Amino acid sequence: MRLLLDTCVYLWMIGLPKRLPASLKLTLQNADVDVAVSVVSLWEILLKHGKGQIELATEGRAVLAFLLEQCAAHGLEVLPLLPGDLSPIERLPHIHRDPFDRLLICQTIEQGLALVTPDPAIRLYPIKTIWD
Repeated sequence: MRLLLDTCVYLWMIGLPKRLPASLKLTLQNADVDVAVSVVSLWEILLKHGKGQIELATEGRAVLAFLLEQCAAHGLEVLPLLPGDLSPIERLPHIHRDPFDRLLICQTIEQGLALVTPDPAIRLYPIKTIWD
């Protein structure tokens, strides 16, 4: 099974793991499960951190370097955004307006992933989602 983390799930994993359901933690630790964070999520975090909307305990390191170190420490693949990943965007229903979430949904579709998200709006899309 291949999983893609929603941005908030990635942030909780690296900073507030108590927010993750126990059953989800077990799934994420399963050696047979490949877990990824999208470069889209890294971009979203960088933008929001730059606007002061997200605080990170980077201990003086550059934010991107910190995020990549966290990916490595948690065994997460960094999933690039490929041109083909954009193909579903025109067909997606307008349930959710957040452009970052819409890109994650497209990647989930095109890459054959399951999206790990607590977001009820995302869960309305015709994709496989996991939360608890």
